Amino acid sequence: MKNKHDYHKISPEQQPLMGRGLKQSTNKRREFLKQVTLSSIGAALLPLNLKAGSNPKQNQDIKPLFNRITGKTIFNKEHLQHIAFPIGGLGAGMFCLEGYGALSHFSIRNHPEMFNEPGVFAAIAIQEGSQDKVTAKVLEGPVPNWKIFGPRDSGLGDVGRIFGLPRFREASFESSFPFGEVHLKDQDFPIDVIVEGWSPFIPGDQDNSGLPCGTLTYKIRSKSKATLKSVFSFNAKNFLATDAAAVNKITPMKGGFILRQEAVKKKAFLENDLAIYTSDPAVKIDHCWFRGNWFDPLTITWDTISQGKIRQVDPVDKSAAGASLYIPFTLAPGQEKKLQIHLNWYSPYSNLTMGEQLKGEELKTASKSEPASDISTGKKNDTGFYRPWYSARFGDIEEVADYWITHYEELRAKTNVFNKTFYASTLPSAVIEAVTANLSILKSPTVLRQYDGRLWCWEGSGDDFGSCHGSCTHVWNYAQATAHLFPALERSLRQTEFHENQDSRGHQTFRANLPISPTTHSFHAAADGQLGGIMKVYRDWHILGDAAWLKAIFPKVKTSLDYCITTWDPKGKGVIEEPHHNTYDIEFWGPDGMLTSFYLGALKAFIEMVTYLKESTDKYQELLKKGTAFLENQLFNKEYFIQKIEYKNLQAKDPTNVQSFGGAYSAEATALLQKEGPKYQYGNGCLSDGILGAWIGKMCGLEDFVDPSKVQSHLLAVHKYNLKSDLWQHANPQRPGFALDGDGGLLLCSWPKGGKLSLPFVYSDEVWTGIEYQVASHLMGMGKVKEGLDIIKCARGRYDGRIRNPFNEYECGHFYGRALSSYGLIQGLTGLRYDAVDRTLHIQSQIGDFTCFLATNTGFGTVTFKGTQASLKVAYGKIPVNSIIVNGEKMS
Repeated sequence: MKNKHDYHKISPEQQPLMGRGLKQSTNKRREFLKQVTLSSIGAALLPLNLKAGSNPKQNQDIKPLFNRITGKTIFNKEHLQHIAFPIGGLGAGMFCLEGYGALSHFSIRNHPEMFNEPGVFAAIAIQEGSQDKVTAKVLEGPVPNWKIFGPRDSGLGDVGRIFGLPRFREASFESSFPFGEVHLKDQDFPIDVIVEGWSPFIPGDQDNSGLPCGTLTYKIRSKSKATLKSVFSFNAKNFLATDAAAVNKITPMKGGFILRQEAVKKKAFLENDLAIYTSDPAVKIDHCWFRGNWFDPLTITWDTISQGKIRQVDPVDKSAAGASLYIPFTLAPGQEKKLQIHLNWYSPYSNLTMGEQLKGEELKTASKSEPASDISTGKKNDTGFYRPWYSARFGDIEEVADYWITHYEELRAKTNVFNKTFYASTLPSAVIEAVTANLSILKSPTVLRQYDGRLWCWEGSGDDFGSCHGSCTHVWNYAQATAHLFPALERSLRQTEFHENQDSRGHQTFRANLPISPTTHSFHAAADGQLGGIMKVYRDWHILGDAAWLKAIFPKVKTSLDYCITTWDPKGKGVIEEPHHNTYDIEFWGPDGMLTSFYLGALKAFIEMVTYLKESTDKYQELLKKGTAFLENQLFNKEYFIQKIEYKNLQAKDPTNVQSFGGAYSAEATALLQKEGPKYQYGNGCLSDGILGAWIGKMCGLEDFVDPSKVQSHLLAVHKYNLKSDLWQHANPQRPGFALDGDGGLLLCSWPKGGKLSLPFVYSDEVWTGIEYQVASHLMGMGKVKEGLDIIKCARGRYDGRIRNPFNEYECGHFYGRALSSYGLIQGLTGLRYDAVDRTLHIQSQIGDFTCFLATNTGFGTVTFKGTQASLKVAYGKIPVNSIIVNGEKMS
């Protein structure tokens, strides 16, 4: 269906009139422009490190630049070192286009393979004019320094790598999610090349955004005055051949070949296919590289390439070493040639299962659910192991390829609509970069989508295996992107949490089984994860706008909240004080600002839902009232929120006898217990997450339930005490790799007023981007835009390509889910939120006038707020708006 680009001006009866808050908003814009424009927006178009009058061409460190006109971030020189841009489908696997043009991270077999650079490469041979000489190069730039010596086994000489093949001298990289481009130049070579990689990303369309597909387009432009006779080739080692017992072969397909490994008995997961093909009619195919020993296959293949020859070999029955596509063409002076190479994969089975399965009577009585119709594949998986959703949609690799090539132009056009719409935003460049860079997480192997259509996630990706399983609720609490971009998939997480993960008492296991099934309840519930889930039910209901969905899940929500009250607030104080497991993988003992803010947010959300359903709220109102008073008076030290450590006057047992990830108490730890209390607390510390529940509530659309002045004070204290411009004097005995030495970053906790414990909570000295973004978003939402930008710039400064991949913010694993808190920066700056229940557009701008991307359950577009008026431009789908609320006041 053709997409309508419907520019919908808010009707006269909907246009906001001048009212309270609008003048203030305008003044905020003036202040914002004074403080931020020159240092943030303007600087985004200039090399930040160049002195006046210096020559950029002579500079060796041109920092990444965001060009607002093109919507692209440009990386050069040393900032290319670690770039790896994911291409693939949501829950379907990926490969990466690196900053210098190499293809790596081939994670297409239902698990991460972060160092899988298997020898898949493009090359070109050129004969210029009447010259007899043929010159050939791999279509890549220089090999990054870190690859040459340092990785495991590099002392053996980088055996089997293609590093030694001739290549271009210069490269740069440009990103405009979900498109990445490598620009290749060489003064001694008669062509310039642009390599573009992409895969679909269409908010609201999780199926087409989750295809196991990607395309590379090579744009080859002549800079010679002579005619160029050229042979382009795309080459792949048969890297799917991993098991000697399995038949591996390379089979033909239209315009290309398929790397294929077949399954063997009791090892269905060995079945893997990768199709590589083109629509160019001139293509010639070598289905079987020269078979021999040592380096024979690559030696003969490069010999063919370097002479400008074409080798055509028919398929063999098995054990082909590799295959190549050859496309001959000529280029007139100044002419450009575009060549598309499509990569599709199909790995229908795995040996992956996670969690503890219920059995017998427990299984019979456990809550089970079916996927909602908007995501369901309509098929069931009876293998007992994870199968990807696309294997229910497509029967084999040929069906995938047929769908891809048939719908290619449509998918490209819809993805372009998203790209142009998102980058029409006028938000600060640091915000645009932080949001789009982390959307790459949704294309990484961190995210899985199982056979029936439901979402399931790791916390992050290890080098070869997922890191920390089960759509962990206390980590994915922070993530804001999926709820707005793919809300049907986000709701499937609620379905799992409140059905398969919740027992009859209301206890939720915070890690889901894979395949999703009712799980055991042998460990603590996570207080932040379970209470956050209640707030997210409120959010998801308002994004969906379906009362029937709320009514169906509400009984489970009530059981969950009642369990939380009984377990962590048995005395009815309105605060969490019994030992409560949380995202730091330990239990806090006694009341604290972080988890009590979650509790109050859950109560507030529950009361709003109960009110809508016209049931009694008295019990919960009283808890909210008492808890708010306790938080604001007993847990606020006049500057920030703290923890009051308690373990003697609780119902819980002695900390030395309680189940915990913290392990047993040694004799030394027992002595500390008597002196300081339980291990792994924060006490009087200034915790960056110290009022996290209030931010989650704001992201979910709840009205303030904690005094905003105290919240702002806490956030400013976090900015003052925890944000460091460098870490040279900071001691971190925990996991220092996230930020160290000259890196800047926001510490998880500090103790500016003293009282640091001998053994504070286990990650206290670390820096996590997911927390940096939530604090920045919260600061912005409280009007402290400059302070929020300080934190964002610090975080993104670490991920500038020199040492870390700009598209892989890691924590406990690559592409870590918590970093999707970055999407909340949009709402923090603009207050932009669409409520589908009453079809209301909410705006609370902290930067005055803006244009900003908006995604809803039914479509996406841009909202422009200027002066006293708002307008909505629908780019895809539909977004019905009945009213607008600006700064809490309904405009008429």
